[in-house]
This record gives sequence, structure tokens and C-alpha cells, in this order.
Amino acid sequence: MSHASNLSRHVKTWLLVAIVATSFVTCAQAQSTASGPLATVAGQLQFVREDRDFVATLDQKSFDRFSANTLAHFDDISANDTVTRTLVQTEAGPVLYDFRRRPPLVQRSGKRMSVRRVFWQGDEVVMQGSQGWFRFTRGEVTKLQSSTTTYH
Repeated sequence: MSHASNLSRHVKTWLLVAIVATSFVTCAQAQSTASGPLATVAGQLQFVREDRDFVATLDQKSFDRFSANTLAHFDDISANDTVTRTLVQTEAGPVLYDFRRRPPLVQRSGKRMSVRRVFWQGDEVVMQGSQGWFRFTRGEVTKLQSSTTTYH
């Protein structure tokens, strides 16, 4: 492959990433450090610090525990201002809590990464991290390549 065609492919890829990134602006969720209580469709979510870990509780019942220096999460907010899903930053990587099920579905990404921004698209989560863009769906993380898919 020639240098010119390689350069052209990289320019097209970065242009596509820029277009996709700007299309996400309206549906991006800001990072939160709130420990709660947060209203979810399944009950009241609270993050409680215990030693070096955080314990996630729903209506004061523990459903998960994770290690993290600080609490950081990205929430998917429904039309009635309740959290339907949240992506939590942990030392082991992002963890998705889906409150549309009771007990909540807990999906660990298994990929250590620092998440900067999160976008919700149907049942998948699109994350921007320090290593690029990733899709998290059905418990699997895949690196996004250039595509013609537009997320809203």
C-alpha cells in the first residue's frame, strides 16, 4: 500500500471520527460524582464508601461492590428524570448497571480504561476513552473503527 493511500485512509478515518463525535453532542451524558440517593426506575441508588471500595445499593440493599479511588459515573436519564442505566468507572474498568431489570443487571467490561464521555444508543453504550472510541453491548467491549453508523 502506498504512503498516499495510507495517508488518505487515515484522514478519512479521522474525519469520520470527528463527524461522529460532533453528532454525539446532544446525547452525551456528563460525568457525575454524586453518591446519591439517585432515583432509578428500580428504586433509590446509593454509592457508599466502605474502606477502599464502594458498595452500590438499591433501596439500601447491596447489589455490587467495586474498587475505585473516586466515584465517577455516567447516567442515562429517562423522560421522567429517573436513571435507567449508569456506567460506573472502576479500577477494573467500566461497569454497566441496568436498572430496567430487577435486580439490576451488572455487566463488567473487563477492559481497564479511563472513560471521558458516554453516549447511549438503544441497548449499547458508546464510550470515548484515552485509547479511542469503544462500544459496550451485551457485556462485550469492541473498539470502534471507521463506519457510516451515526449515533443519536
